[in-house]
Amino acid sequence: MVPFNFSSQLPALVYLYRTPAGTKSCELGTPVRKCGCPTLVALFATGWGIRGGPGSRAVFRELTSGSSAKITLEPMVQSPIGADATLHGQHVRLEPLDHRHVDGLSEAAGDDAELYRWSPVPQGKAEAIQYVETAMSWRDAGTAVPFAIVRASDALVIGSTRFFNLEYWAWPPAHPSYGRKRPDACEIGYTWLTRPALRTAANTESKFLMLQHAFETWRVLRVCLHTDVRNERSRAAIERIGGMFEGILRAHRMAADFIPRDSARYSIIAAEWTEVKQRLLQYLERA
Repeated sequence: MVPFNFSSQLPALVYLYRTPAGTKSCELGTPVRKCGCPTLVALFATGWGIRGGPGSRAVFRELTSGSSAKITLEPMVQSPIGADATLHGQHVRLEPLDHRHVDGLSEAAGDDAELYRWSPVPQGKAEAIQYVETAMSWRDAGTAVPFAIVRASDALVIGSTRFFNLEYWAWPPAHPSYGRKRPDACEIGYTWLTRPALRTAANTESKFLMLQHAFETWRVLRVCLHTDVRNERSRAAIERIGGMFEGILRAHRMAADFIPRDSARYSIIAAEWTEVKQRLLQYLERA
């Protein structure tokens, strides 16, 4: 939240440009003129909306002479294209995560705590409910796209994964990418599978579907993957699909065992996608 106090002795219009809808924007505090109104003040930084006073999150609000209002700018929700799509593969499909997956996630995780020592995985129905509600709140805030991993042959929930850390870069107005509604970069993580699904095509195809969506639908420039530096199985799996090791981020995040986690950082960039795609397709052909 960025508090902004606005006071004017003249009639004024607080004018917002909703860039997610493709209209124009201007820098915070830029004076503009329109319709002969004596004072038009744009209180907008790209990707931000307005809250405060009567009503909330208005596209515009007129402030009468002598008025004084406390206004709060907050990020506008920007759901990426395809955020509600199901991604279909031969072995699995990735369904947008919601409450209907709670029981399946709870059963998939079971009580195999040792298997998930490096990953935050819900244990029991109560934790599964909280897990789903948190993921859905991230999706509603426009910061993540969570999925349930569902086996195609029998519709059994076998795990979960998500896009998160969606980045929207501040391209200048003259740039060809200005105003694009898709993320410029993202991260794939929070991935876990039930034990019987390990060493099957499920993880390979899940990653293929997500990378294909990221690079071909969103047209991102980079996909990042992080894992606990101690998680050798996860690191080997990322390297197997073509993730480029970039280094270790020290005390990067809280670990599943509640200590500061050193993260191994990997990425795949758009220029590498064709080669990575062919590698994944070859793996899936042999599955």
